[in-house]
Amino acid sequence: MTVMHESLGLTADGVVALRGERLVLRGLSLAVPPGGALVLMGANGSGKSTALRVLAGLKRPDAGGVAWQGRDAMLDPAAYASHVAYLGHLDAVKPALTVAENLWFAAGAAGWAAALEGQDLWALRDLPARLLSAGQRRRLALARVVAAARAVWLLDEPTLGLDAAAVVRLGTALATHREAGGVVVAATHVPLPLPDAAELRL
Repeated sequence: MTVMHESLGLTADGVVALRGERLVLRGLSLAVPPGGALVLMGANGSGKSTALRVLAGLKRPDAGGVAWQGRDAMLDPAAYASHVAYLGHLDAVKPALTVAENLWFAAGAAGWAAALEGQDLWALRDLPARLLSAGQRRRLALARVVAAARAVWLLDEPTLGLDAAAVVRLGTALATHREAGGVVVAATHVPLPLPDAAELRL
């Protein structure tokens, strides 16, 4: 998989976000260069998930802005979305589709089989997703991120429900993505297989 990037990467400048009338993010600024990784830390309710949703373009900031490769993400949200793969707390797996079909819809004809193997899901490829365990669903959701071949990975608690072997496979996928110039921003309460990642406490 080859991902082409310019040198600027993902940035946020002075982001403010409200949830109802509650201030969740105040003046969030960050910069993640190509090949870089940033881990968002903080207690429950500190704004980690909100920050990821803003970075993903799923929530418009109440002030400040997000840019990819130096271009304001809100100028063309659809174009920006084509660079982003987002994994939230909910896996967004389609339960009626098989494992292989879920990946095919994420990646098309290219990349889905490699993503299956990368997350050790090949033996489950014909199984409807509704029959998967929580850990298997999480592995499928991560495989969808890999298969989509987007430059920016935004991951909310990516190791949730994963066993030790699956965490190792995730680490391999993250390293491959970064080696190709991809960007990773992850929110977590536990250590992640992201060596040399910067940390930002909210």
